[in-house]
Amino acid sequence: MIVLGIESTAHTFSVAILDNKTVLSNEKSVFTTEKGGMIPVKVAEHHNKIKDNVLKKALEKANIKLHDIELVSFSQGPGLAPALIVGRDFAEEIADDLNVPIIGVNHCIAHLEIGRMLFPSCKDPALLYVSGANTQVIAYDGGKYRIFGETLDMGIGNFLDSFARFIGIGFPGGPEIEKLAKKGKEYIELPYCVKGMDVNFGGILTNVKQKYNSGKHKLTDLAYSIQETVFAMLIEVSERAMAHCEKNELLLGGGVACNKRLQEMAKIMCKDRDAKCFIPENQFLVDNAAMIGWLGLLMYKAGVRTKDIDIRPYERTDDVDVKWR
Repeated sequence: MIVLGIESTAHTFSVAILDNKTVLSNEKSVFTTEKGGMIPVKVAEHHNKIKDNVLKKALEKANIKLHDIELVSFSQGPGLAPALIVGRDFAEEIADDLNVPIIGVNHCIAHLEIGRMLFPSCKDPALLYVSGANTQVIAYDGGKYRIFGETLDMGIGNFLDSFARFIGIGFPGGPEIEKLAKKGKEYIELPYCVKGMDVNFGGILTNVKQKYNSGKHKLTDLAYSIQETVFAMLIEVSERAMAHCEKNELLLGGGVACNKRLQEMAKIMCKDRDAKCFIPENQFLVDNAAMIGWLGLLMYKAGVRTKDIDIRPYERTDDVDVKWR
């Protein structure tokens, strides 16, 4: 079955085409700034401006004609409402023109399912999902993907972006923080904010801003210390979730999971637990339409039909009944 996926939850507008498990194309355009962060209306303007071109590139790379599409899948939520509307409207327009079914999917769950597709030996993992707005440890239990730990304030990506914006770096800031951290040598003690299974980053952000303004610390050392602290927090709650749920597999998902230091820490923890660590390549870690198309196909084959295609900007992972497992 040929499925077209559309992703538009935040800064990335992506279109992918899959032939069952084969990803034929996975094209995207990312909203960026030289200074400042994301303004939702500006993001939506970006998506509207480039959507047709991204679709064209995806069709050309896949060597597929639009009329060959048999199913359209789009990210229904969670995400920025103006951005979600662009993707939903585009998906509805294409599905109506082709007279094919349309499926709305949960963006967070799509991150998990694309990992299970890419790694057939990854059967029942805990997912460390780390992106701009989302920081969750997710595992399948009792017919749903349940959240066993999450951020109590901002997502890890937003935390990194906020500090980057504070020091004058544009969006996205996470990759620039990673570059700075590689040059850092001295660990500067920062607040370590783990509360049971949950984490929070607001106090760390305030503290590191104060340390930056004091002028007493090198920026590279601050960046290094940020990564060592917050990534240790994430690995701690991931390990605790794995123990609680009796999982021996960890899967990484989300754009922040592209960070090589976080990947290294995840691998070390899993090795110590005699567990397996699965890390997709970057194009499937960041927001992408391949994961949206794949989850839509899974749901459709399981008999799920989307009757209400309204966006769901605040939908939680555990709001979704998992009928395809």
